[in-house]
Amino acid sequence: MGFWSECGTFLKESRRHFRATGAVLPSSRFLAKTLASPLSAARPPCKILEVGPGTGAVTRAIARRMIPGDTLDAVELNPRFVERLRLTLLHDPVLIVRRQQIRVVQSAVQDLPGEGVYDHIISGLPLNNFPVAVVREIFKAYSRLLKPGGVLTYFEYVLIRQLKSPFVGRRERRRLYRVGRVVSQYIRTYQVRREQVLMNVPPAIVRHLHFKPAAHLRKPEVKGRKAVKARSAAR
Repeated sequence: MGFWSECGTFLKESRRHFRATGAVLPSSRFLAKTLASPLSAARPPCKILEVGPGTGAVTRAIARRMIPGDTLDAVELNPRFVERLRLTLLHDPVLIVRRQQIRVVQSAVQDLPGEGVYDHIISGLPLNNFPVAVVREIFKAYSRLLKPGGVLTYFEYVLIRQLKSPFVGRRERRRLYRVGRVVSQYIRTYQVRREQVLMNVPPAIVRHLHFKPAAHLRKPEVKGRKAVKARSAAR
């Protein structure tokens, strides 16, 4: 399962399903390392969700940072990528070490059950390629599945919406504009950090979002007259 074999598989699937794949090459090791960086800090064992692992470039970066007790669900919709990932788990020296901790699931992230399931979500989905309604559904799924205090890490290509707009029709420009508005709203509200990765084709921006603070960081609710006083004092 060499690099060029991985690129060949990725390129074939990109041609067949470009909207769902969103790129012509797998993520570079620099992008993969940045996406997996939240797992590098000292931490207890956690549950990790990778969304859209493709051929496994980011999965390997995650596996290198996993510790005993961690679990990883790699959720992929493309059946050919799912087949390759399951085969890679049996042969890749990095993944073999953590094979018992990794589960490959064929599913859309919106269809995953549960609430507050994962400590970390790392996404490789090409949000700019999806209909606006699907982008909203994906972010709602991320928010639902992430535990309080958990981190969502995802990337988008630098200026991709601006670069595509002059070369597409009015309907597509409108879709890109609306996707941009949805994504920007989440960025303004929840982003805690961003990193630029130039060593990727094309260059990318990695974003880290917190949807809900950890329970011990939440401010206690103030009820009754105290709530009125608190609101008045804040004005």
